[in-house]
Amino acid sequence: MEKKYVLAIDQSTQGTKAILFDKAGNMTCRTEISHRQIISDKGWVSHDLDEIYENVIGAAKGVVEKAGIAKEEIACLGLSNQRETSAAWDRKTGVPLAPAIVWQCSRAEEICLRVKDIGNAEEIRQKTGIRLSPYFPAAKYAWLIQNSDNVRKAKAEGRLCLGTIDSYLLFRLTGGKVFSTDYSNASRTQLFNIHTLKWDGEICGLFGVPTESLPKVCDSAFKYGETSFEGFFGDPIPICGVIGDSQGALFGQCCVKKGMVKATYGTGSSVMMNIGEKAVMSDKGLVTSLAWGINGKVTYVLEGNINYTGAVISWLKDEIGLISSPDETQELAQGANPKDTAYLVPAFSGLGAPYWKTDARALLCGMSRTTGKKEIVKAALESIAYQITDIIEMMQSEGIEVSELHADGGPTKNQYLMKFQSDISEKVVCMPRCEASSAFGAGLLGGLACGFYSESEMLKIGCVNRFFPSLSHSERTEKYSGWKEAVRKAVG
Repeated sequence: MEKKYVLAIDQSTQGTKAILFDKAGNMTCRTEISHRQIISDKGWVSHDLDEIYENVIGAAKGVVEKAGIAKEEIACLGLSNQRETSAAWDRKTGVPLAPAIVWQCSRAEEICLRVKDIGNAEEIRQKTGIRLSPYFPAAKYAWLIQNSDNVRKAKAEGRLCLGTIDSYLLFRLTGGKVFSTDYSNASRTQLFNIHTLKWDGEICGLFGVPTESLPKVCDSAFKYGETSFEGFFGDPIPICGVIGDSQGALFGQCCVKKGMVKATYGTGSSVMMNIGEKAVMSDKGLVTSLAWGINGKVTYVLEGNINYTGAVISWLKDEIGLISSPDETQELAQGANPKDTAYLVPAFSGLGAPYWKTDARALLCGMSRTTGKKEIVKAALESIAYQITDIIEMMQSEGIEVSELHADGGPTKNQYLMKFQSDISEKVVCMPRCEASSAFGAGLLGGLACGFYSESEMLKIGCVNRFFPSLSHSERTEKYSGWKEAVRKAVG
């Protein structure tokens, strides 16, 4: 039967999306299943790995049944994933040994401080491109080894698998036959040398992580194995694309040329610039990572990561009850007093790039007697755009001019947010044809690897809408200076 579709799974922080893309790159059907955010009384954030795997199976079945297509029409699977979330499981059984530690969680901060005290922080940054931080898997893996009896026992008996969510899903989907990851995910662990393209034994030793517990690293466009989705497909389909969600979005927006920049608006945000085939090390707060590997060649990126962007909207809804749905925020912000000077700094678990202050705390400041619900919602939305602008400013301070910003992710549907982003960054903001750029990127990589897509077809896919800055430079400067002052109060 003719192959007509690529199945893409995007396993993100809040849930799992399954999407079908046709030969022209159009999204033809989509399903999504949320999973629990397990938050302890200490503020530690975890995910249930079994729940995530079951949701991946359920989403894949659901999208095929919803679309009403023949299973035999699917050419391959592409997989994108929340990147730094860290998992430990049994190599023999595939059973999780502990809940996954979510990328937002800073419980491993003391481990990073101990490594820093030894004097290896700069060496780690030079080798991995990443500043020493508890947000990356190296310290999370070490925490699991030090604090979980199951993990320690598996390590002692040679049964321990440590990996990001893509590795765990590959292992489960292939019945334990494949223990692999791709370059994009490996580069985010703080254990992978981005220059030699190998796990770094010295750094692994500093964190007490055995290299034999880490996955094999492969190209992002590569046939990893096959899966039947627990028997749903009579004939297993090949898994041909694996990539971290932010890099997947870069590829999905076709930012394949040096100097192109995108921002993914998710639970947190990644602002990423394609810097080509040579690593550029930043001394100003950005990290250097691998974008992808294709045909044996890797591409590098500069990146700034933000902990709370879309999660700020969830906070408005779930924690303080100002809204009942994210869809309300646009109208509320548009109806707010434009002269209100309230700023929200969403440092709920510290601040990421370019501040890297894990001890920063969230604050709402600059309120007046007329500050109300609408103004607080406006401040929350604007905090997202301010944080993205911080990263763009940092990129430009490296001597790289940014003319356009490609934007993707659920919050980009908010017209107020996108217009304010254009105004405060003074950049043209380009909107993609497919909002689900991470999944699209994974699907494109899978399709390229199995011959379903050609590179020339991929490059035809462009943006469908643009926002242009219209705020005066003086007003923009005043607003941005107010944000910077608010951040100074948050970091202390």
